[in-house]
Amino acid sequence: MSFASEWTAVGRSLLGSLGNNSSGLLRTTSHDIMTKLACGNFYSQQRTFIQMRTNLKVVDNSGAKRVMCIQALKGKKGARLGDTIIASVKEAQPRGKVKKGEVVYGVVVRAAMQRGRCDGSEIKFDDNAVVLVNKQGEPIGTRVFGPVPHELRKKKHVKILTLAEHIA
Repeated sequence: MSFASEWTAVGRSLLGSLGNNSSGLLRTTSHDIMTKLACGNFYSQQRTFIQMRTNLKVVDNSGAKRVMCIQALKGKKGARLGDTIIASVKEAQPRGKVKKGEVVYGVVVRAAMQRGRCDGSEIKFDDNAVVLVNKQGEPIGTRVFGPVPHELRKKKHVKILTLAEHIA
């Protein structure tokens, strides 16, 4: 009898500790998952400002295909929609207005980082794109491809909006 009672006590303590551990384990993992979902860290894709060494697509017919940001002219963290940057041309068409290696100014017309609008909605694009401009802020190209946000009107880039085929 004493032998059976010892095994029963051991069994109870084992089951009790297993029950506590398993519920604690389940509680911890579900809590971690809920925290990650609530904080937005579940997919861990972080969109950032356009900063130094960011590669951008050129969406006008100036001759450049791809540029790399050298400096954002406005903020410390980087450039957002409508901001002007200084960039270096990395890829260019053979007979374009700008050549590979030139240092140019550009206006960010599409950014992967989301931006809030006055009506409460947010706008976000799939890529980072720029329109090349001269020092006075006039576009070098004569056409702008793809969607362009209407926030450029507030930043005094109306000429780019008139050249755009689609305003988002």
